[in-house]
Amino acid sequence: MNRNLARLAVPVGVVGIVLLLVVPVPAPFLDVLIVCNILLALVILLTSMFVKKPLDFSVFPSLLLVATLFRLGLNVASTRLVLGQGYAGQVIEAFGKVTVGGSMIIGAVVFLILVVIQFIVVTKGAERVAEVGARFTLDAMPGKQMAIDADLNAGLITDVVARQRRAEVSAEADFYGAMDGASKFVKGDAIAGIIIIVVNIVGGLGVGMAQRGLSIGDALNTYSLLTMGDGLVSQIPALLMAVSTGMIVTRSNAEADLGQAASSQLSQSRTALLITGITAVVMALVPGMPPLPFIGVGAALIITSRRIKGPERAPDAAEEGAAEPDPNQRLMEEMRVHPLEILLAPDLVDLVGGSADDLLARVKSLRHKIAMDLGVVIPPVRTRDSVELPPSSYAIRIAGVEAGRGTAPSGKLLALGDFLDALPGTAVVEPVFGLAGKWIPAEIRHTAEMTGATVIDRVSVLITHLSSIVTAGAARLLSREDVRVLTEGVRAASPAAVEELTPALLTLAEIHRVLQGLLAEQVPINDLTRIYETLSLRAKASTDAEGLIEAARLALGPALVGRLMDGDRLTVITIEPRLEQTLVQDLRPADAGTQLVMDQTKLDAFLTSLSSAVAAAESAGKSPVLVCAPILRPAVRKLIPLPPSGVPVLSYAEVTSTEVGIDTIGVVSLGAAIPA
Repeated sequence: MNRNLARLAVPVGVVGIVLLLVVPVPAPFLDVLIVCNILLALVILLTSMFVKKPLDFSVFPSLLLVATLFRLGLNVASTRLVLGQGYAGQVIEAFGKVTVGGSMIIGAVVFLILVVIQFIVVTKGAERVAEVGARFTLDAMPGKQMAIDADLNAGLITDVVARQRRAEVSAEADFYGAMDGASKFVKGDAIAGIIIIVVNIVGGLGVGMAQRGLSIGDALNTYSLLTMGDGLVSQIPALLMAVSTGMIVTRSNAEADLGQAASSQLSQSRTALLITGITAVVMALVPGMPPLPFIGVGAALIITSRRIKGPERAPDAAEEGAAEPDPNQRLMEEMRVHPLEILLAPDLVDLVGGSADDLLARVKSLRHKIAMDLGVVIPPVRTRDSVELPPSSYAIRIAGVEAGRGTAPSGKLLALGDFLDALPGTAVVEPVFGLAGKWIPAEIRHTAEMTGATVIDRVSVLITHLSSIVTAGAARLLSREDVRVLTEGVRAASPAAVEELTPALLTLAEIHRVLQGLLAEQVPINDLTRIYETLSLRAKASTDAEGLIEAARLALGPALVGRLMDGDRLTVITIEPRLEQTLVQDLRPADAGTQLVMDQTKLDAFLTSLSSAVAAAESAGKSPVLVCAPILRPAVRKLIPLPPSGVPVLSYAEVTSTEVGIDTIGVVSLGAAIPA
């Protein structure tokens, strides 16, 4: 019942305000409405002082419009009573006689002062602040959204928190935009107050002299006092609403309300209070100055300054050595191995700049891309300089072990192509694909492109190298904590898949091992729900890690095949049936899974035949995959490196798990590759 009343209060109030504009009201009821108007303005002012951030009072723009309309409705109702009856209730009469002493001149001066304070001082300032706040908030909105996306991609926040923060950013922009328009209400209200006063005085003189036969002095005295009282009754709440508007638009997000923030910040400097108190006492000694007020206020400030606890003195250089943290704790921090690091030679620190395309920004984009491609959020990349590196070089480490190294000379670009001999620069081998390249001066970029070379900037070279290393080392970067977070994410979306799998069938460590096995073969783990459902079925028969990985791969077969297709066809290399049967007989179980035990001559012949088949396919512009029996796939895969230096290995079951056109381009045998 109370909720229904609260929901209907504002609509009913707005309808009542509209009735005020057309229906006469008796003077006693007008007194009640005027008191409600003043108290409503006071409540809004105090509320704006006690909120901690503007969005806590997000209804303020709409409330300001309703309050302004209410006040204008009261002006119409009071004007009708003043001109029609020469009496508009006790509140207006009290403001006209008591507040300004019954003097029209005093009333006019007080009214004009209130209008100047509201219109020129408060309203103009609040309008400008609201306009600038709305502009800055809208300009900062894309950056805030990108920061939220970056935190989400880095795994620092959840989807729920990200949605909440996006809603807050959108609400903040809407609020400041609404406040920019609402400040115009206050400005228009001040102008309307002046016009209403002038109209009431002129109308009162006309009614008093023409209809009631009063002299000009009596008419001016009667109607002008009532008009001034009416104006003051309207302007006081209008001033309170203007101050409330200024309070709201000038508040920043804080942990305390205005009173707490002001008292704590004004009292943070005891020296400022002490100097002010001494100044007040000195001013009391100036001839002609009243001594008691200055001495009283000065003494109060001096006493207050003595009671405020002074800020702690910052330790100097000699004391910092004695107050430094526990040496063991500092050593523990230095000993900690970071999952992923980029070390830069001192002359490469310019790569980490403030532009949108600097190294740190590109690393954030790379983390997002890898998360989308592989389904795992890689840890934050620590970037630091190292004097141990040669000039113009960088190194990439995984868990403290160097995984790759390259060069990125300052002021140079990497040119890749077949006709680089005519270009000046230092010849190098591109670290990811092993292509011949040359670091050329940035000034001849256009010339290099005219020769058909592909020109790459230094940051792109480093990021491409980092992407290759991270993709190849994703299994090492996946931690047990990452698996726990991923599992909780699956639990939120598909609780049955998780509850059936762990801890009943597999522990978190066993799931971790399976996901690492998939990532080691560059298999995306985005579809975790399907993977967990498959593991639940397989684990009931066996918890062997190799079998679990193969079962998960089979469930992801369509996705695996789709990533390796040339257009709408899959180019495959098969193994000659008799050789395949021989390899099956050479399979042996081991702690790390099955492996092929064969003599070196046979192994060399097998790898040579495969290399010939792959080279023939690549010369035809194809990207082949090796297909073999499911029982052979794990062992064969251990013999063959992954792309780009190797070839993917699929099982017949994975290939046939989806409808796809197959082109057989070669057959591996112990002699040579047999063309298909």
